[in-house]
Amino acid sequence: MSAYVLIPGADGRRWYWSRLTPLLRGAGHDVVEVDLPVSDPAAGYAEYADAVVSAIWPSPRDLILVAQSLAGFIAPVVAQRVEVTRLVLLNAMAPKPGETASDWWGNTGQAQARAEHYARQGLTLPQDFDPFEAFFHDCPPEVIEQARAVGEPSQRFDTLFAQPWPLPGWPEVPTHFLQGRNDRFFPLEFQRRVVADRLGLPVEELPGGHMLALSHPLELAERIQALR
Repeated sequence: MSAYVLIPGADGRRWYWSRLTPLLRGAGHDVVEVDLPVSDPAAGYAEYADAVVSAIWPSPRDLILVAQSLAGFIAPVVAQRVEVTRLVLLNAMAPKPGETASDWWGNTGQAQARAEHYARQGLTLPQDFDPFEAFFHDCPPEVIEQARAVGEPSQRFDTLFAQPWPLPGWPEVPTHFLQGRNDRFFPLEFQRRVVADRLGLPVEELPGGHMLALSHPLELAERIQALR
């Protein structure tokens, strides 16, 4: 069976995968949930990759990296250090060589794309960013309660966001891009454009918003298993 390595986004905590992991393990797969050093302002690509490699060492066979959101910058770096069977990007950021994560937002036009998405959907874009409105709008009430209980992480991306993405290009690993069709943060139409331009890949849509592993874990589990 495959070993799924689940890398969270900017939240950095393994709790994001709490509804997906039991489904994968129930199907007989090994699952490794990763905590990222998001509270360490000195942590850059080396330290983030170290956190993933340490979690999976000694490496099992048939590693599949599943990378959520910001982890689109991290997973390919890991794939240069350990043998990986497949990369699955989930509502992820797609980097370019030499680009910083800080510059990615302006380079891709994310803010404008988000505003246009809200206008098309007849939604009101909040003046102040609300993570529950942007990320958890389609999650069950119990998930929202859990998210409020764990609280917001201490995030310091001083080094990570300032460092240029270190790879000369995307690794030669089979890669799939899955995207929630109702993502309010990285809208589907925005991701189709960015991913086609940067990775030359199609975007496969799934039901749900930005937090697919929490809002639609069953559909996500079925799809990533089918990609093996």
